[in-house]
Amino acid sequence: MPMLCRQCGTLDPADVKPKAARCASCGSARLLAHPELEDLSIAHIDCDAFYATVEKRDDPGLLDKPLIIGGGRRGVVSTACYIARRYGVRSAMPMFKALKACPDAVVIRPNMAKYVEVGRAVRTILESATPLVEPISIDEAFLDLTGSRRLFKHPPAGVLAGLVSRIEAELGVTASIGLSYNKFLAKLASDMDKPRGFAVLGRADAPGVVASLPVGALPGVGKRFVEKLERDGFRRVSDLARLPPGRLLERYGASGARLEAFAKAEDPRKVSPERKTKSISSETTLQTDFGDPETLRPILWRQAEKVAAQLKAKNFAAGSVVMKLKTDGFKILTRQRPAEPPTQLAERLYRIAEPMLLAELDGRKFRLIGLGASDLHTADEAVDKDDLLAAATPGESAARHIKLEAAMAAIRSKGGNEAIYKGRAIRHDKKS
Repeated sequence: MPMLCRQCGTLDPADVKPKAARCASCGSARLLAHPELEDLSIAHIDCDAFYATVEKRDDPGLLDKPLIIGGGRRGVVSTACYIARRYGVRSAMPMFKALKACPDAVVIRPNMAKYVEVGRAVRTILESATPLVEPISIDEAFLDLTGSRRLFKHPPAGVLAGLVSRIEAELGVTASIGLSYNKFLAKLASDMDKPRGFAVLGRADAPGVVASLPVGALPGVGKRFVEKLERDGFRRVSDLARLPPGRLLERYGASGARLEAFAKAEDPRKVSPERKTKSISSETTLQTDFGDPETLRPILWRQAEKVAAQLKAKNFAAGSVVMKLKTDGFKILTRQRPAEPPTQLAERLYRIAEPMLLAELDGRKFRLIGLGASDLHTADEAVDKDDLLAAATPGESAARHIKLEAAMAAIRSKGGNEAIYKGRAIRHDKKS
């Protein structure tokens, strides 16, 4: 059986039987054996507790302490280190619950600029091995290493071990690997052995592993779909796999066809470096529940600025504007209006969203407000014409707003986001 050293990447072929449980090249005991180790080439690499690991890297005094990255008591956990996770702290958990579970935890607010910089460095290392890197988030990606044997004279498993060793040595963060023959299984494998893990799912063992999963573990199966499947008698993937071919397609349409493939441990999706962005958004969890326009309008404006900046940076234009609110009773409201024609301007995003916000201010109080851009178009489709803004406010010019937003962006690039802002945002600053 092939044996891989996860420390140095040495791969002993199937006909070599190691005499000791240590690598002959480097002496490491971090060995991995699997009969299909030399044949698999689709991988998922996921950094371990990424935000927390970066903060512990930068402050060694935090190494042995439970660490939570997140907002104030009204916010949620962005991530938690593995020490904090022992107490039951999980991502997306409300902060008050996390601190109740782990009262001694150190809490640090997210430093996204720093995390993005490290995430880009991770991606650069991954792209040194293959151009077929599909980012999933700031700290994880799929890789297709089919051509690595020819390029590096080394099987993909060894190349992957070398990549995560470089990430740890050069960037100070650890990562886990899932290796298989498709994306679904690679992602599944990477969650099986964390942190600093390396798990393999081959063609012989994957169907059995997948069959034992609950239906909610399949890609794209959300809470409501799980409820529907369970009502129909499907609780585990094995229940789906037993159906005749085509039956799931008949019952659930295109979603059923995907279910049938996943239930058989198959996945037709290719690793694609270009992932289509479907939406861009900004949300704010309020420290105190508010329901008055004087407080919420400035927050909405700041979010319009953030979304507009992302649209411009990514060369997109918003075809629709989405406004989101969460009541003090945790009920989520979403409202959407088209942007005709598409826009990149914060001013137009705000003008479209503001009436949607005001329509909901009927005495209720809210704990979260968000603004998003969807139905994305290319930047050259953004036609922020003068007459559109003039119609909203007589005498105003779109050209003026375009120049103003560009000037503000230039100042902020040098002096930070607080270097300049409109008076429209001042009341929010006083209350925050």
